[in-house]
Order: sequence, then C-alpha cells, then structure tokens
Amino acid sequence: MSPFGGKAPCIRPRSSAKVLLGWLLGGWRRAIGGDEATYRLVDLLAEVGRRKKATPAQIALAWLLAQKPWIVPIPGTRKLDRLEENIGAASVELTAEELREIDSTSSTITVQGACYPENLEGMTGR
Repeated sequence: MSPFGGKAPCIRPRSSAKVLLGWLLGGWRRAIGGDEATYRLVDLLAEVGRRKKATPAQIALAWLLAQKPWIVPIPGTRKLDRLEENIGAASVELTAEELREIDSTSSTITVQGACYPENLEGMTGR
C-alpha cells in the first residue's frame, strides 16, 4: 500500500514536463486540465535550477527530499548520466522561500485519473 493511501497523484509522461511533474507528484497519473499549471511549475523548476546550477529534475528531486525524512524518491533510469544527475539532487539545498514557491505553484495543478489502466490496477492488490 502506498504511504499516500493509494491516492498519490501521478502523471502519464507525454513530454519532459509531464515526466518531471510525475517525479514531483510521486508517480504517473494523468493531469486533466492542468497543463498550464504544469508548465508554470516546470518553468519555475528550471528557473530555480539556473540559480542553483542544477537541472529541473534535480530541483524536483531535491524538493521531494526536503518534504519529510521518510520520503525517498526512486526515479528509474537506464542511463548512467541520468543516474549521476539524480544522485546530484542530494547535494541541492533549497531555501525555505524556494520550497514555499514550489509548494505554492504545485498546489495549482489539478490531478485526476487512475495510476494504471483499469486492467492493470486489479493486479496492484489495492
């Protein structure tokens, strides 16, 4: 069972922005009607990344790491350079203001939909 009670918002990746938001929100559910907010969030992550000399993905992972000590993002990758990028997120320190800004922007996203297609959802044990 998910620590989110099976309600972790997710996004299905259709672009790099959707993938990044998926990391932020903890999985791959569809965001319906949230595209404008999604891209505002991605733009914010890119801007914070420029200031920190980090990638938007590193900022997204750093934001997750800053939430609670028991939250550990586990992004999947098949490429060594992406693994190294993900590991680099652990050294990114976000200020309280940056955390508030990301929280505020991410809260404007409406997330709906199932994490998996109905035929696969039955296999998850939920």
